[in-house]
Amino acid sequence: MLHPLIYLSALSLLAGAAAQEIITDFSVLNISSCPVNFYGQEYEQIYVNISSEFLTICFNGFYNPETRQDCIVGPKLSAQRSVSFIIVSYSSNVDEYVHQKLPTIKTPLECHCLLTSVSPVLNLQSALALFNMGTQAALYFVNYNTGSWVYDVKVNGDTVDKLNVTNTDSISQYLTIIDTSGCRHSGCVMYKPGTVVNSNTGTCLNCSDTAVLQTSDPTTSTSTTCTVTGPTVIDFHGQVNSIQDRCAYSLLSDPSVPNFQVLANFQERRRKDVSFLDSVTLTVDGSGVLIHLEQGGVVKLDDTVLTLNSSAQLVHGVELSKNQSGVTANISLPNYTTSVFFDGYTTQITFKGPGEPSLVSGLCGNSSRSLSELRISNYSVSGCEVLYNDTADSTIDCTMETERCNLLKEAPFTACNNLIDPQPYITACTDTLCKYPAVDGLDCQFLEAYARACSLLNNNTMEDWWSTIGCSPPQAFCQDRICSAHEFCGDNTDGGTRCFCRALFADKYSSTGALGDPAVCSKNSASLTLVGCLLEDRNIDYSALHLKNQTCRGQMDELTHLVTFSFNSTNTCGAVVKANNSQIIYENTIMKQSSSSEVISRKNQVYIDFSCFYIQPDIKSVSFRIKDSSVIQNIKSGPWDYTLTMKSYTDAARRQAVDSSTEVLLDQRIWVEIKTDGLDGRVIAVVTDSCWATNEPSPNSTLRYDLIKNSCPNPADQTVRVQGNGLGTSNYFSFNMFQFSGHSGDVYLHCKVQLCVKQNNNCVPDCVIPLRSRRSARPPKYEHEAAALITMTWTN
Repeated sequence: MLHPLIYLSALSLLAGAAAQEIITDFSVLNISSCPVNFYGQEYEQIYVNISSEFLTICFNGFYNPETRQDCIVGPKLSAQRSVSFIIVSYSSNVDEYVHQKLPTIKTPLECHCLLTSVSPVLNLQSALALFNMGTQAALYFVNYNTGSWVYDVKVNGDTVDKLNVTNTDSISQYLTIIDTSGCRHSGCVMYKPGTVVNSNTGTCLNCSDTAVLQTSDPTTSTSTTCTVTGPTVIDFHGQVNSIQDRCAYSLLSDPSVPNFQVLANFQERRRKDVSFLDSVTLTVDGSGVLIHLEQGGVVKLDDTVLTLNSSAQLVHGVELSKNQSGVTANISLPNYTTSVFFDGYTTQITFKGPGEPSLVSGLCGNSSRSLSELRISNYSVSGCEVLYNDTADSTIDCTMETERCNLLKEAPFTACNNLIDPQPYITACTDTLCKYPAVDGLDCQFLEAYARACSLLNNNTMEDWWSTIGCSPPQAFCQDRICSAHEFCGDNTDGGTRCFCRALFADKYSSTGALGDPAVCSKNSASLTLVGCLLEDRNIDYSALHLKNQTCRGQMDELTHLVTFSFNSTNTCGAVVKANNSQIIYENTIMKQSSSSEVISRKNQVYIDFSCFYIQPDIKSVSFRIKDSSVIQNIKSGPWDYTLTMKSYTDAARRQAVDSSTEVLLDQRIWVEIKTDGLDGRVIAVVTDSCWATNEPSPNSTLRYDLIKNSCPNPADQTVRVQGNGLGTSNYFSFNMFQFSGHSGDVYLHCKVQLCVKQNNNCVPDCVIPLRSRRSARPPKYEHEAAALITMTWTN
């Protein structure tokens, strides 16, 4: 399929839009009806030379590499030596295309000069177009053939840009377009738009955005602002970019100041598929020092936290200050100054100087580079570019959110609409709030960003704008609340703020319902670490948790907000320490219980049993379980590092799981599955050694009823059936539900599990042999007698 621009040109040829010229070697072409402004110099003639290999297009004589000319030099357009030349008048489609591809072009298309390589049946193969955009200009090249083409674009003999197209079986680039706008001073010195230089006369030479050379008084200046809020960047020219991943991007850099750069770091919050501005990083000199502006008003010089106030403090040439609204960094650069404001969730970069910021690069500046090219890998974490797609939030009313975003077109914001176009901010607002819930002040964030941009440019604060739309007065969000790298600050249900787990971090725990990582066991000691933000999500106060000895509390790391509980042989914190030959066993519990004086409790009762099993000097053994609460997780680890779970069902197929809402009647049959993960079923078999019930949590309670003894059903209870015992990494048994006579309380079901090595070992219990003979028979050999105990509570 032909590209639209070439297709339109083909129609022009067919319609005889202008006289064609066929060029086979060299020719001087009159373009006075469509003069070309080439980097600030207007030309009415072009000199074309076609050789067996090369095509040269020059504006001040035929190409001579020994002279300083304005030229386009590269390979011929196609295998054919001849090309067709035509001047094409204005086309709205072509005009729209050029402005879409080159946002830096501000002036309208007037006409364009076209060189094409055309087959006898009008099969367009390649073309080169020079666009007359008034004071601006553009250069376009397309080639549908297989191969690589590179054209040097020269001003005064120096290469200032290139046209590059590569087409292979796997890559089809086809076309490229570049902005060839510029200004000339004294007829030879070329400046690109946005350049501001001091002349010998004491005035400033300013090549404007529309490529008009202007002189200005250096004491006067213009000002413009780039806003980054949520996932959106609104650049100096009002163009909108949306960041989808969690990487670092260049917001602002200047080729004339090599060591200056402003970076934006993006992270997810409550959803994995929506990213938000998280911090800003400045590099300002050749020392390699980084200035980080982070959430909570934290400012770091590399890893050192700075103490700031409203009085400016000079740090590596940057003026830093902080007040209740946020942090400001002022940087003075040649010909202009830049101010970077950051309130924790929004940054606004203000450019002040005698010209316009057309030459600065990055997402805020004049850059035709793609997002992937502006991604800064050195400051991004590995895998940050991976995209996610969460389930849509059905609670979001996009129509209502759109109406709120459109408040920017109503009073009091209309006072600024003539100065700053509100549409980019409305687009950013609706795109975000139609996908992400309006929490953490997000419904006011975009409106506040617009109001502050207006204030930065003309001091119009639109006083009390927030009161008319139900927002709080502008201030830094979560000022002085410090969250860790895996957290972000957000609104809590009690009206305050707290640190929440980021969605990607929480995801690895939510699938299992865990509150932290497995226990860490070492010689004569053990520790278990819980995640602070996960505890807060469950409304669990870490300071109320303790080990069996209530004086042993968790210690929270102030940087990571991880809570660690530990004990050792010197201070056991109530742990039970057992020795079994060469095996040492530690058992303890993290718990939170209601006071005995409380009649009712609306807080979860937490029990986290963890044990460490190891054979000296091995330290790799872990156990972790929560029971008797809506906060439940069961992780059991021994020397083989495996997970043990117990689950009950109401059907033999084990598809109808018993949960907290399932009503189980007396004498109703129940199936209980004991399952392990992390074991190789070809090597290891799981044997349920015994299961018994007690009326108290302790497995050693005096009142006891056996269901499985010596790996076989208790012959005294004919309802018990055991299946798959010793065959693989899981087995199950069934029995009819019961209660203890004279006791209406809870029933605690305990099961002891052994690991059996299959090689040279029969792991399947022989339950046909009478119990007396079975006791005298040679028992299976279990791996280090690694017994594990698991308990399930039935509440009456």
